[in-house]
Amino acid sequence: MSLEQPAWPRRFAPEVVLNLATLGPVGRTLAAPGTWGSAAGILYFFLGYTPFDIGEILVIGLACAYFAVGICGQAEIQLGRPDPGEVILDEVVAIPFCFLGWRMIATPGYAGFWELMLAGFLLFRFYDIRKPWVIDRLQKLPGGWGIVADDLGAALATCATLHLAHAVYALFHHPAAA
Repeated sequence: MSLEQPAWPRRFAPEVVLNLATLGPVGRTLAAPGTWGSAAGILYFFLGYTPFDIGEILVIGLACAYFAVGICGQAEIQLGRPDPGEVILDEVVAIPFCFLGWRMIATPGYAGFWELMLAGFLLFRFYDIRKPWVIDRLQKLPGGWGIVADDLGAALATCATLHLAHAVYALFHHPAAA
């Protein structure tokens, strides 16, 4: 697999690429666009992914990530700067990876689901901003690959942290005797 910028997004009108990459006005007009993109990603996960199991989330998520690689990379070319802050499609498509195996931790409609969404959001923002471990190196990949890969790395670090925290909690949590 080549890490060259995909050519297919060049077929789109420039304004279409920019509107997709920035979620229209969201990335271009609001302060802290990465945070708003992450919030949009939570909504995207909630509305689009909660019915799916881990395998379906992976397949759909990887297809969407490839789409984002093309669109975000083309937007980078059009804007003439590396990983422009207003390009937030990468955050949106990465968020579902934060919640791989989420049903092991919480169930929609029950206690713990919205707490999981909030924790995932906050952890993702932490990893996306701080870029620890290899996440920083992923951002150095060329074009759209780097724009999206660092967010996927942040999402997977978030997922691992959520599952680890849940395992530790389950290990030490002793419900009160009834």
